[in-house]
Amino acid sequence: MSKITDYSFLFQQMFGTSNINKTGSFQLSRINSSSVKAQLKAAGIDTNSKQYKAVLKEMMRNGNGAMYTNIQAIKNSMRCYDKDGDYIDPTTGLAGLLVTEENENSRKRIISIPESSKDEMFEQTKKEFLRENGILNGDTTKRSDVYTNMYRKVQKKDRLAAGYTMQQYERTYRQAFIAAAKKADPKWTIGKSIPKGALDNITRESVEHTKKCMDITI
Repeated sequence: MSKITDYSFLFQQMFGTSNINKTGSFQLSRINSSSVKAQLKAAGIDTNSKQYKAVLKEMMRNGNGAMYTNIQAIKNSMRCYDKDGDYIDPTTGLAGLLVTEENENSRKRIISIPESSKDEMFEQTKKEFLRENGILNGDTTKRSDVYTNMYRKVQKKDRLAAGYTMQQYERTYRQAFIAAAKKADPKWTIGKSIPKGALDNITRESVEHTKKCMDITI
């Protein structure tokens, strides 16, 4: 999941302005000065907190020494991180869902996820497959709700891997539905009406068992 970064806390000043202007803003290059630290402390900002350090890291990455910020902007940005300094996804309100260069590879692993989540994904995938005649409709799908419900059930540290694991299950269910539709009607193609009863005898357990025996471990 992509991170939504708000750059409003940074704004460029004209050449020749002072280090602290009339609006109470200060240059990022002065963030560790005694005067700025005093302002931060007076505003109740804990500079030792992981939230603050995460915000500072983000500002330094996206700005430079000549860029400006202010106390309120820092406070606002800190609300975007939890006590561990992890970014809080604005859509779900959950942390642990930000894909970074550091975790890109480690997230791609299969882990155990709740059976109830697999049940929900199977039923949702089947419902949408039948409704859309096999077409993946990004405008009407509720698949993101299934993922969010699952994320709430797993620990923060496992959320990215859980999402990757669920993707494998989702793909497997869809492949099984396509195979069943073609078995019922060899001429069937995505977009055509699905033969009546083609998916009636397919269960989540049977799909997963068959897939395990064939080629992957899920």
